[in-house]
Amino acid sequence: MSSGSVPAPQQGYTYIALLVAVAVIGIGLAATSEVWSQSRQREKEQELLFSGEQLRKAIGIYYERTPGAVKRYPEKLQDLLEDQRHLPPQRHLRRVYADPMTGKADWVLMTAPGGGIMGVHSRSDATPLKSANFSEAHASFKGARRYSQWRFVYQPTQNPSLPAAPTPARELPPPRAAPSS
Repeated sequence: MSSGSVPAPQQGYTYIALLVAVAVIGIGLAATSEVWSQSRQREKEQELLFSGEQLRKAIGIYYERTPGAVKRYPEKLQDLLEDQRHLPPQRHLRRVYADPMTGKADWVLMTAPGGGIMGVHSRSDATPLKSANFSEAHASFKGARRYSQWRFVYQPTQNPSLPAAPTPARELPPPRAAPSS
């Protein structure tokens, strides 16, 4: 044997140990990737709940603040950005939020019986991670099998807590003088 060489049986153990280490690292990376993926999906679910609720509330405010006796839903989501029915125009929403599940502002619009948009829902047919413990406003989402079943709909009798339109200030008549006796 030469003085610097390793005996033949020990060379195979180093190779096997290296293969085991690579396998363990691969399993760890796969587990980390799964946890990260679920974490990201939970974030998207929270974004969907927020965005959908903002749209539902804006639709409700638009409906409730309709001038005149006959209430109307918006014809398109852009009507929520600048409501031309008032002077000056009112903004019920700062922007039309993107659907976090698709990454686009491609909501499915739910049409009201008399016309207009009364609600929205996602186009995504992916299975939600969250299936219970929803807030009271979203209790109908319990057990939904797809994100497209999470429907954000404004129905007039459902939410009397929407902010009312500001009423213009009016002048009070001058006080009457007390009758002299």
